[in-house]
Amino acid sequence: MVAIVKYGIIGVGMMGREHLINLYHLKSEGVSVVCIADPHVPSQKYAQKLAESFNWNLQVFSGHKQLLESGLCDVVVVSTPNMTHYEILMDIINHPKPHHVLVEKPLCTNVSDCKKVITAAKKRSDMLVQVGLEYRYMPPVAKLIDIVKEGALGKVKMVAIREHRFPFLVKVIESITGIASIATLGYSGREMLSFLDLMRLFIGANPVRVMASGAMDLNHKDEEYDGRVPDIIDNAYVIVEFDNGCRGMLDLCMFAEGSKNEQEISVVGDIGKSEALVPESIVRWGTRAEGKNGVQTLLAEDKRIKYDGLHHGSSYLEHLQFLSAVRARGEQAPAVGLHDGLVSVAIGVAAQLSIQKGRSVTIEEVMHEQLVQSTKS
Repeated sequence: MVAIVKYGIIGVGMMGREHLINLYHLKSEGVSVVCIADPHVPSQKYAQKLAESFNWNLQVFSGHKQLLESGLCDVVVVSTPNMTHYEILMDIINHPKPHHVLVEKPLCTNVSDCKKVITAAKKRSDMLVQVGLEYRYMPPVAKLIDIVKEGALGKVKMVAIREHRFPFLVKVIESITGIASIATLGYSGREMLSFLDLMRLFIGANPVRVMASGAMDLNHKDEEYDGRVPDIIDNAYVIVEFDNGCRGMLDLCMFAEGSKNEQEISVVGDIGKSEALVPESIVRWGTRAEGKNGVQTLLAEDKRIKYDGLHHGSSYLEHLQFLSAVRARGEQAPAVGLHDGLVSVAIGVAAQLSIQKGRSVTIEEVMHEQLVQSTKS
């Protein structure tokens, strides 16, 4: 009989409850959510009601420290607002009882804090920490990753990613007091991270320079919270240069409800091109030699998915992989490690700084600048 792996969820807003549902659909794999922590009482009640429908009896805590002290769970999912990740992660890592961790992106809101988490985690060989960059698992994206790894496109030269989607929901804005700034890696920056991570994965090299242009043109301009107005960028172009000479480009628009596909991801190599379309879940690929007539098309599916949810099954597959790593007892590394989380944050911060300063920003500059800021604080 498979031993039950007990989960706790820290932060049960919309995404935390999404994790709860995904974990319920992993119940047959020996998963149980036993506790949650959230200071927001309405969120607690929503999560409790959801868990009751699954016949799960949750222990509810108002803060993450109480959850950790309870000793009830083996694994924690961190799905709290961005700016809280650092403190929560450090408390988890420094707690005497080991807890494996799946933390939503971003790992932290600046490079300095990411590095501190990495340093602390190195001392805990009894814990796994995985960053929730779940787009890697989405079936059409996973198929595109396989095509690239198989060498069907030759040496990758360019990656172009378009996300044209709906605005963030009002309740999300309220939950972060409506303010997103360069200093705290605002929610538009958070939205970029999965795609910046994919760029690096496809290209297989290190980012060196970022050039970006963006603005807040339409969304949330008539809102005010505690005398402050949101400054969430709702559209941007971001170009990333890598140390092997390749380039990636992100086209982000958050007032494009009329799009058939929210994401269009294109990878071009020296002998071919492939693209993935989400949510159509279509993947196309072809070679320069065969031209248009040789383009192949397939519908990407993954039969393991029992719940599509908000991210087309990718969160379910993410949990399935992480559960496998937890059960491997240190013999299997997390699929998305802390270094991946650090680099995605560094690119995201560089992009926001580039928009703010109106010039290109190097990754080296971001790393150094964040360290300088932390020593002065």
